[in-house]
Amino acid sequence: MTLSEKQTIDNKAYIVDLASLYAQELVNEVLPFWVKNSPDSVNGGFFTCLDASGKVFDTDKFMWLQGRQVWCLSYMYHHLKPEQQWLDMAIQGADFMLKHGRDNEGNWYFSLDQMGRPLVQPYNIFSDCFATMALAALDRVCPGKGYGEVAVETFDNIIARRQNPKGAYNKNYPGTRPMRNFSLPMILCNLALELEHVIGSDAVNAFIPEVLHEVMDIFYQPELGVILENVAEDGSLVDSFDGRLLNPGHAIEAMWFVMDIGHRIGNKKLIAQATQIMLNTLQKGWDNEYGGIFYFLDLHGHPPQQLEWDQKLWWVHVETLVALAKGYQYTGNQDCLRWFMKVHEYSWQHFRDDKNGGEWYGYLNRQGEVLLHLKGGKWKGCFHVPRALYQIATTFNPRVFNRP
Repeated sequence: MTLSEKQTIDNKAYIVDLASLYAQELVNEVLPFWVKNSPDSVNGGFFTCLDASGKVFDTDKFMWLQGRQVWCLSYMYHHLKPEQQWLDMAIQGADFMLKHGRDNEGNWYFSLDQMGRPLVQPYNIFSDCFATMALAALDRVCPGKGYGEVAVETFDNIIARRQNPKGAYNKNYPGTRPMRNFSLPMILCNLALELEHVIGSDAVNAFIPEVLHEVMDIFYQPELGVILENVAEDGSLVDSFDGRLLNPGHAIEAMWFVMDIGHRIGNKKLIAQATQIMLNTLQKGWDNEYGGIFYFLDLHGHPPQQLEWDQKLWWVHVETLVALAKGYQYTGNQDCLRWFMKVHEYSWQHFRDDKNGGEWYGYLNRQGEVLLHLKGGKWKGCFHVPRALYQIATTFNPRVFNRP
């Protein structure tokens, strides 16, 4: 047996073990945490502000997190196992959203109080994006109830608003420095695939080239070797705080969306390109002194305007693990596996709560110490960790959950 053959065998055994580890964490720890602690059995919907033990510390309900949890429960019901409790929770969450979540124009509010009364206007289009994902996923497992129709209506509204997502709530002065932001094109890469069963394959196939062009030809800057978070209308660099902003987590997450699109359309060159961009971004974003991935960076190394720039966030790390797993499985690139081992070790050591179990912590300081002893809040809910655990487990072993 050659050294390379032995390495291949060792790698296969390693990733099979990883698949089992991630699957067990999802089924035994993370999903039970949300099922036990988040439902509001009185008013409907979910509490997301949960401390380390799962106790509710604030009762406001943020619409994008409501949508994310409906999506997660529906997705796991369909892909992992048909657990009736998950479906019942998804339905009650969606019914709360449909009853309280939109204004008269069909835009989804940012937040509601516990009873469902609006608190913050629908300034953030990501409420709409995750409402669309949620209702489309629920429609897949519970068809004929009208969820799919609202998902399509909301998606059409997103497309209509995409040039000015915040609309009347946009605080920028018009005309002086118009810029395009990466967040929405990134989400649309994934959202289109999530909607395929309700909008049809032809619509998805027509939409894919458009979002790929925006991500890979406009926001990705090959001469700089990075994906910019904001660009000028013509795609050029704007030498300002916003124009120099790098968000490694966004760029890396987008690349696994692109890998999945490349796999769907059979474009190995696109998969390889996305894998390399992901690796380059990770190399640039990694903190060589303390470990972990920076939240924000400045393209030219200037001080970022975000005071939290050096924090280490849960979603950045778990989405990086997904991208590395997919990059390795799609391309066999050994750098992906080497980096996976490194990010895996950091993430499980620092974000996972060995004392209380359940969900992972979300926010660390630069040194890797827990900043906030919470499992959910205004920005963190039932989404990134369970989705990542599922994606990694099934990427490394498609039969890990013993489903056909």
